[in-house]
Amino acid sequence: MSHTPGPQAGPLVTGSEIARLAGVTRAAVSNWRRRYDDFPAPAGGGAGSPLFRLAEVQAWLDKQRKGQDLSEEVRLWQALRGAYGDDMLGALADAARLLAEPAAQAPAALPPEAVRLLRTAAEEGSADERVNGLAERFTDSVRRAGSDQVTSPRIVRAVRHFVGDLPDDATVLDPACGIGTLLLTVGPERGPRRYGQETDERSGRFARLRARLTSRPGVEIAVGDSLRDDHWPDLKADVVVCDPPVGDHDWGREELLLDSRWEFGTPSRAEGELAWLQHAYAHTAPGGRVLMVMPASVAYRKAGRRIRAELVRRGVLTQVVALPPGSAASHALPVHLWQLRRPRSSGDEATSVRMVDLTANEPDGPLEPRPEQTVDVPLIDLLDDAVDLSPGRPVRESHRDYAAEYDRLRRELDEQVRRLAELLPSLTGGRGGGVQDGPSVSVADLARAGLVEFGDPEPLSVSDQLDTDFLQGFLHSAANTRRSTSTSGTFRLDARGARIPQMDLAEQRRYGAAFRALREFEERARRVAELSGEAAALARDGLGSGALAPPPAD
Repeated sequence: MSHTPGPQAGPLVTGSEIARLAGVTRAAVSNWRRRYDDFPAPAGGGAGSPLFRLAEVQAWLDKQRKGQDLSEEVRLWQALRGAYGDDMLGALADAARLLAEPAAQAPAALPPEAVRLLRTAAEEGSADERVNGLAERFTDSVRRAGSDQVTSPRIVRAVRHFVGDLPDDATVLDPACGIGTLLLTVGPERGPRRYGQETDERSGRFARLRARLTSRPGVEIAVGDSLRDDHWPDLKADVVVCDPPVGDHDWGREELLLDSRWEFGTPSRAEGELAWLQHAYAHTAPGGRVLMVMPASVAYRKAGRRIRAELVRRGVLTQVVALPPGSAASHALPVHLWQLRRPRSSGDEATSVRMVDLTANEPDGPLEPRPEQTVDVPLIDLLDDAVDLSPGRPVRESHRDYAAEYDRLRRELDEQVRRLAELLPSLTGGRGGGVQDGPSVSVADLARAGLVEFGDPEPLSVSDQLDTDFLQGFLHSAANTRRSTSTSGTFRLDARGARIPQMDLAEQRRYGAAFRALREFEERARRVAELSGEAAALARDGLGSGALAPPPAD
């Protein structure tokens, strides 16, 4: 089989989809790519997320006899989809119930084919694989539909990475646990006590059964709204992880105005994410941490400025990570991961916030930041009028070569100023009286004669009888400017009504050259002004931060 990507059409699949086709884990697919020289070569995608031609993959699986589980998993999903339609959460919950209790009466909505396949999986001891396969298929189907209904695998990977290792006796809480993916993935499989709460009854039921079928002891999941009806009011966790609802203005602000959880300030209706953040912090034990997935806009929105300032001022916020675009399920916008830590005692507060900017990385690329992607920002530097917690600017500025940049700006400014003086045209005294007081013609007449076309933004000569620079220069003369200015002072160029002096072509070109030089002079002057502003701001910034210093005294 040739592995050179050819022009033939056909669907492409990811490594995750190959794993589902073959009924194995994604790690197994990675091993196949390394071990087998004849495994199909990528036909698209990037280095971190390659795509393969489905036809080539299916042929290779058949050849290696690795695709025997294809039909059962696909048939089960299709049977559930056909019976439940868009209510796949209900399908997952009913399927997991039968996998957990195969001898019990099957839920009425389950079709006979699904019942048979589920009971067979339970009898063969593969209920855990089947429930995880259903969860993964559901996650992928929701992701393709562009919904944030579940936490994407990339977000899960990032949260796991930044949580790091947890002891076996840790307590983990997810107050918006969905189908349980984040709650069940963080930390070691066995040992930690895990608590979750989920508003949607179907999701909560599936999460409970999923924990049971994958042999994770010590998992308790309640159904209900964590903000309005907290099922674990006295729980203090070592780690709270959460991917909260985004853009939910109906989170219960009016009912919860005096709630004790708003330690850093009562969130506005538009800042539901900050309500979830404070709810999570209220459930952390001393020394415990919160890792909260946040839209990037929460870091700078005006409505949340006071709460952000309190988080920083009290030394509670310890890290903000800007994840690569494409990490979230439904959009390519950057997503942040905020980390809070409850101090163990007075004096244990954070004195800086670590800013990590991974937005230049591939979404499936490394999560360990390079030195130039991170900076520790002192609290005082964040407590300005905006309290902007976006990592990008401080990370860029901390690794900025002020001296080289200032030297480059000075050299460019010097060159621009030198050339500016050369561009200003040499002009002599005229005969006075106003050039346009003599014979003139309207631009409308020139257009009717076929000498001018109205372009964007200004008319252009389309004849060798009329010089364009001459035409456009006189369009902006004082007389035409007055004609185009209303009594209220509003200027709007009236090109058709403008009048142009009548001159022979040689005179037109003489004036046109002067107008062209003036236009270039004005453009260069604007650039000089821009460079002057940049150089002054950089110098002031560099002197203030210590990155630049005056030359030594003679």
